[in-house]
Amino acid sequence: MDKRQKSLIREFILVCVIIVAVVLGLLNFKDYVNRTEGIRAMEQLGRIVLSYRQSHGSVPPEYYVDQIKGKLEGSARLGGLIYRARWIEYGATSNEILAYTRRDYGMIIGAGYIVLRLDGRVEWMGEKEFKKLLGSQQSPDEKRFGEGKL
Repeated sequence: MDKRQKSLIREFILVCVIIVAVVLGLLNFKDYVNRTEGIRAMEQLGRIVLSYRQSHGSVPPEYYVDQIKGKLEGSARLGGLIYRARWIEYGATSNEILAYTRRDYGMIIGAGYIVLRLDGRVEWMGEKEFKKLLGSQQSPDEKRFGEGKL
């Protein structure tokens, strides 16, 4: 092999590596955007729930949330939303999980949960942290009969 052939092979390999890096970057960017949209939809739901709570003194029933969740901007990014209002007791702390959805966002972000707290905070949680927190908040009846089985 002469110098020119070696140079062409090096350049070809370099271009391939750059293309792979760009493709992986774009895929992860798509996952990041999807997660951000899901969090934004959950924040909208949180504002609606807080408004209802201020007006009525309690969290809205599940049928109310079912009616509005399809109208939220980015609601498709929420997937199968689990709403726990029926399992939350009066006087629950603001740290209580009110709603959540499990999402898997590829290699970099990974799998986890978009979580809405009773006080309206929304956050992304890893699977282990979420399962530990939800497990500590679930009553035995919810664990047995609820949708939120882990």
